[in-house]
Amino acid sequence: MQQSTKKIAVAGATGRLGSHVVRILTEHGHEVVAISRSAGVDIVTGEGLADALAGVDIVIDTASTPSPVEQDAVDFFTASAANLHEAGGKAGVERIVSVSIIGIDASTGGYNLAKVVHEKALLAGPLPVQILRAAQFHEFVELLVSWGRQGDTAYVPQMRTQLVACSAVAQALVDLAEGPAPEAGAAAAPFPEIAGPREENLAAVAKLVFARRGETVEVIEVSSPDTPDRELLESGALLPGADAKLAGPAFADWLAASS
Repeated sequence: MQQSTKKIAVAGATGRLGSHVVRILTEHGHEVVAISRSAGVDIVTGEGLADALAGVDIVIDTASTPSPVEQDAVDFFTASAANLHEAGGKAGVERIVSVSIIGIDASTGGYNLAKVVHEKALLAGPLPVQILRAAQFHEFVELLVSWGRQGDTAYVPQMRTQLVACSAVAQALVDLAEGPAPEAGAAAAPFPEIAGPREENLAAVAKLVFARRGETVEVIEVSSPDTPDRELLESGALLPGADAKLAGPAFADWLAASS
């Protein structure tokens, strides 16, 4: 149970995940500082960051890059981690809470590898860091399937996942921020994990998306050597561990309830 309110900055506050974090923190009575480019704060260049973090107790970092290109993502995450540590340290921030992805330790390329780099950059900084690893979000399925659409056919990679709602991940991040700070020198791993209530197949949920839209689209599942981390996606390596927190709703229920 929350004992006291704090001043908490949310990086990526206008994004799918960050907007839920802002809502929950506000409901809990915290003073929220929304960090986003639209608010004049850029965590990659550092513009406006020092002023935004003045008096802040905790930073919850949900910021991401829209680019799936590995180097673009690496550049984004390394710069943002360095700037949050530098500006946060000067402002007296207690710690950083951030979100990552389940099962990415063996990643060899793409966005997942960039998130591994992000984790290492955060943990290498001077401020204490807590990282929550999450499964793929319900909200990203439409984007994932759109990348492979060609007319009335959608090619989607074979993928085993345990999709989770952004709102559930946001609650877990807030729980970490409201909980005790990590002890100095505490081991970074294993990271806590959160996932949806059951395993899903990307092709199967893609069909649900098109059916919901009323579109007649053939979904073809593909296994391409060009897909970064193809073996991880197909083998179930991105599924949560035994100690993961499982949170509903399942994708079909979430889709049916969404507008």
